[in-house]
Amino acid sequence: MEAVRNSCFSSVFIAPLESDVLLKKNKNRYAYNHIRVTNNSFKSNRIYCKLPEGGIEENPTSMRPSNFRNKMEEYNIAMKRMMRNPYEYHHDLGMNYTLITDNLIVGSQPQKPDDIDHLKQEENVAYILNLQQDKDVEYWGIDLLSIIKRCKEVGIRHMRRPARDFDPDSLRSGLPKAVSSLEWAISEGKGKVYVHCTAGLGRAPAVAIAYMFWFLGMNLDTAYDTLTSKRPCGPNKRAICGATYDLAKNDPWKEPFESLPEYAFEDVADWERKLIQERVRSLRGT
Repeated sequence: MEAVRNSCFSSVFIAPLESDVLLKKNKNRYAYNHIRVTNNSFKSNRIYCKLPEGGIEENPTSMRPSNFRNKMEEYNIAMKRMMRNPYEYHHDLGMNYTLITDNLIVGSQPQKPDDIDHLKQEENVAYILNLQQDKDVEYWGIDLLSIIKRCKEVGIRHMRRPARDFDPDSLRSGLPKAVSSLEWAISEGKGKVYVHCTAGLGRAPAVAIAYMFWFLGMNLDTAYDTLTSKRPCGPNKRAICGATYDLAKNDPWKEPFESLPEYAFEDVADWERKLIQERVRSLRGT
């Protein structure tokens, strides 16, 4: 396996004998097109990285470069320790994202109002679902108010469903409301929905996978593999199972989720999926 260098992630692999990676520069955006041959069919996966005009921005926030690098190293160390995630977040490469379905994009945090213009003009994004807590935004020096203001100016609905980073319990409890917002935005049909956390490697893909599991008729493994084959990442599968259990079971005598085997609630019966959908939709507006 040969790693593609200078991508948005520390590890993106292209199997031998696959076609070459096409690298295009268009309006300061790099598009990595991964053409994979699977079961005699072609699949094109895209990861976009938006860079400033001068190339990689060494100091995208008010932080000094050395302090900025320290923050990035600390964040990636925490991600590897808490999430057991082999991938890294490179804030200095700018916003990066992946088209998962025709109307769903998963990515990292927008860093400046120009990123909002890009999502609107290039990707027809009509909704942004932000899973960050305030302290996440502050940690990276992001001016969130200017981003929200630009969303209003260009007609993007900005929504927030905060969950604590690197915390499976917080993710588990927050998934139903986050998926409720995502499902509503997609059902409106006005444009794509951009779901992001900080790096787009944990919380955001978990919300997208839960949506695909609960609303698109996939089991958890299929939803998980579908997303991670397009966007290399390591969201917490157990947290998604726990949220599924919470929505599908409300008996007072039910067995605690923690005592169930690892594979429990990686799939559900049709009646359980219908119950989950009803309960998730009932959370709209909460």
